[in-house]
Parts: sequence; structure tokens; C-alpha cells
Amino acid sequence: MNRIIPPALHRHLGDQAPTELMFLGNPEVLKGRLLALFCSVRCPGNLILQTYDAARELRQAQIAVIGGFHSPMEKECLRLLLRGSQPIVVCPARSIEQLRLPREWKTPIAEGRLLLLSPFSAKQSRTTLDLARKRNHFVAALSEEIFVAHAEAGSKTEAFCRTWLQAGKRIYLPADDRHNPLFAEGAVAVRPAEIRTLLLR
Repeated sequence: MNRIIPPALHRHLGDQAPTELMFLGNPEVLKGRLLALFCSVRCPGNLILQTYDAARELRQAQIAVIGGFHSPMEKECLRLLLRGSQPIVVCPARSIEQLRLPREWKTPIAEGRLLLLSPFSAKQSRTTLDLARKRNHFVAALSEEIFVAHAEAGSKTEAFCRTWLQAGKRIYLPADDRHNPLFAEGAVAVRPAEIRTLLLR
């Protein structure tokens, strides 16, 4: 394990920024542009298909993705992304000391394209709702932009999006989620085929 502290955290989190991070893998990944990926635990069927297509586009376009990859849809996206060769940053909502690595993570870490990153100390060894909330804001602070596959009405994900829209962060939502109130608050509609054009501009 090693320690780093990216300057983006102080810019976005101020006094709430962690003073120390633990990482495993290639920290050079953090010097590039990162897209954060989030999804509520429940995701409608039509948006699941859109998200699969979006993840494939991100993989093919070699866009670096950061996230907690905890919800079912986020885990599916990580599975698809790991088949590519673009950088990925995984941020568990717990310490990464003593974290048992899934077998499919070991080769990407050795290749320098998968980075595990955590702001949590060794004593924070179990995921909690509070740590997940802090992790999500940590991920958003490190990202250039955010793609949210679905923010369920009234969910913590929706509240999280509002916070970062108000902070000036660009958030993309699937265009098929047309009734989402976050569009009226500044979220940008995107279709899978458009995602690489928007993010590589």
C-alpha cells in the first residue's frame, strides 16, 4: 500500500478533503481526465440496456472511469470495462488494507490500468452507509464529469446529483430517462452513441 493526495480533492472538498489516501496500483491514472459513474440500486429495464451500451462506448473510446462500483448496475459496468484496456479507478467504501482482491482485478492492477483508491483508515474495514456517502463525494471530487445511469426519485443518488450540479459539476443522464427532474436542474441528456463525442471534446 502507498499514500498520495490529489490536489483536486482540496479544490472541491476544502476542509472536508481527506489528509491521506491509500492506494494499490498505478497512481499515474489520476493525472488523466476521469469520468465518474453512478447508478441507484434499482434501475429500470430500458435504462439497463442504455447503460450497457454506454459502458461499451466508454470502453471502446478508452475513457478512464472512476467509481465505487457497488450497486448492481455499477458492478455490471465494471465487469464490462475490465474487458477493455482503459484506466479504471475503484474506490471501495472502506479501507483497502486487508481487502481481498477479486481474481479478475489482479491482472489489470499488474498492467497498471486498474487503481484501488481509498480515503479510509485501516480501522474503517467495513462498508457503512456513511462511508458510502463520503466515498461518493470523494469520487465526484476526483472526476471531471459524472455519468449517472439512473437516479431514482427521492433516492440518495438524486440528492447527491443535486449537490454536485449546484457545485457546477457536469452530470450526464441517459436521454431515455426523460422525466427525471434533474434535467430541469442542469443535467445533460446523452445517448450511448453520443457519449464518446461529448466526453472527448
